[in-house]
Amino acid sequence: MENTEQNPLLQPSNLPNQAADFPRIKAEHYVPAIKKGIELARARVEKIKSMEASFKATIVGLEQSSQELDRISSIYFNLFSAEASEQHQALAGEMSALLSNYQSDVTLDDDLFAKVKEVYDKRSSLNLDMEDAKLLEETYTSFTRNGALLSPTDKETLRRIDQELSGLSPKFSENLLKAKNSYQLFIDSESDLTGLPESAIEAAKAAAEQKGQPDKWFFNLDYPSLLPFLTYNQNRELREQLWRANASVATSGEHDNRGLIKSIVELRDRRAKLLGAKNHAAFVLQKRMAETPERVDQFLKELIPPSLSAAKKEIQTLREFAKDLDGLDQIMPWDLAYYREKLKQKTFQFEEEQLRPYFKLENVIDGVFLHAEKLYGLTFKPASGYPTYHPDVKVFEVFKKDSNDFVGVFYADFFPRETKRGGAWMTNYREQGLEGDDIKRPLVSIVCNFTKPTPSKPSLLTFQEVQTLFHEFGHSLHSLLSQCRYQSLSGTNVYWDFVELPSQIFENWTLEKQSLDLFAKHYETGAPIPSDLCDKLVKSSQFMAGYDSCRQLRFATLDMTYHTLQDFSKLDDIEAFEVESTKELSLLPHVDGTLFSTSFSHIFAGGYSAGYYSYKWAEVLDADAFEAFKENGLFDPKTASSFHDNILSQGGREHPMELYKRFRGREPDPQALLRRAGLV
Repeated sequence: MENTEQNPLLQPSNLPNQAADFPRIKAEHYVPAIKKGIELARARVEKIKSMEASFKATIVGLEQSSQELDRISSIYFNLFSAEASEQHQALAGEMSALLSNYQSDVTLDDDLFAKVKEVYDKRSSLNLDMEDAKLLEETYTSFTRNGALLSPTDKETLRRIDQELSGLSPKFSENLLKAKNSYQLFIDSESDLTGLPESAIEAAKAAAEQKGQPDKWFFNLDYPSLLPFLTYNQNRELREQLWRANASVATSGEHDNRGLIKSIVELRDRRAKLLGAKNHAAFVLQKRMAETPERVDQFLKELIPPSLSAAKKEIQTLREFAKDLDGLDQIMPWDLAYYREKLKQKTFQFEEEQLRPYFKLENVIDGVFLHAEKLYGLTFKPASGYPTYHPDVKVFEVFKKDSNDFVGVFYADFFPRETKRGGAWMTNYREQGLEGDDIKRPLVSIVCNFTKPTPSKPSLLTFQEVQTLFHEFGHSLHSLLSQCRYQSLSGTNVYWDFVELPSQIFENWTLEKQSLDLFAKHYETGAPIPSDLCDKLVKSSQFMAGYDSCRQLRFATLDMTYHTLQDFSKLDDIEAFEVESTKELSLLPHVDGTLFSTSFSHIFAGGYSAGYYSYKWAEVLDADAFEAFKENGLFDPKTASSFHDNILSQGGREHPMELYKRFRGREPDPQALLRRAGLV
């Protein structure tokens, strides 16, 4: 075992708020640190087993038994997604196996479970408050949902399944990242850039220069490169080439994810059945607001008819437009974004590129901070005392404005790179809650892939990127404003179909002139965004809402079909399975050799398995909740205070429907989502 004095992951942090000293952490430190963390956690578990069973000794003791291990693993897996070298990636299998084995050792320990059950069985006589009672319930069900009631033979089977599953999701992510990075498109003729905005051309030129090809333009599958190309480039053949590359990523060769998908789905099903559930979806949904696959199915079916009806009309209008404009007989997937943008420009006399000059990244960051100040009384102060894992990362300390009370640390990592996976997400390096006898404040991070600065321009965001920043910042507020006792119940540790409410509701402010006026200022002149441009943005926000809704419903349907499947021979051909599963919601022709599943990280590598419907479920919540702000005022102190007190500060210490009803005074109205989208 490596000397702990030489391993920064095993030393007490001397940085403010015990933050990680990222520059000192090397790939070789992780495995020894994890092993030491497991050793410390095991010793505490043995001590718990030797003591008389009680809420504090047993339940709180378990809650705090693995805090070093949790901290080390969070650093490893957060950087696995945000800044992973080849050496870092190569450790994923071993790290996952060590953690899975330890977790199995804990949850399958008969003596330990007997202590937990002893406390649980006498819970009515313990006079626990709400959060204590919730921790006890979650601890007990964590054991039972991880095999504590199984026979010895079945426990060993479960252990083997968990061990195998633990390595498959990191492998899926690694394959996807490497497959995406392997695609490069160099363009050497300026005529092949016709239609592209100046910002995209300049970014492509700068990227080519970095690649040692100064006379060319470079494009890849990162969204800031991919989306402008598909949306604006007049060269249909090149659009098709780039679209096909993206739509067939990780479908063949050494980074093929198809076999992993079948293994993951089968193992999840075996695990669920072993634990007494009909299938993986039924098992997962036992701990969700929706509760059953049947309820999810019913929910999706309520949204499909109005969405599909609108989408079919939208696609027909788009076909007629493309026919009139360019004589196109059939809209193909690589045409959709291009003609959609053309039709949007014609319909509203507006194109989203007009917005970019008003969305300088630094201004948008100031904007989300100002929203947090006006709604929740927070201030964000740049902090220099926190070493970062990459020069792009910015760090802020967060305080309550009136009292100057410390709220937490906020890391922000905005730009794509080859060591970072695609997309955007929020995560924690430390949850809010007890460590020892002290309540610690959280260390929160958002990671994005936004348009980078160029030699002549700062980072100018698309409106979609602005909404993404508000979305992830909403997740961050959920974590930063948490006021819980226990880390496992704090912040975003809530039901998956509730966790998107704080993030998605925050997007709504981006479509309000009163909000945009706070930060949308021209990067050169400082002039505020013109009223007519705001009006066009708002009016166009419902453009092709039916198609966009069908797209999300298609992903949710695919997810549920995977995780309620019984005949796994259908997964011998993943492409055919995906086409059949989503045919009702597929509005464009299928292109042979392409599929979405191999890049569907949310469900195969991200925790959303049997849970992708959560985005639409939470859309109902956020549309209904935002109507309260619209009714009372966008920054109404009373409404904001209620949302803070009943939603953002509460974590998972109470059932989310009870929290929602306390804020809204009733259950959510599903029609609110359809009203906002203009579908009713």
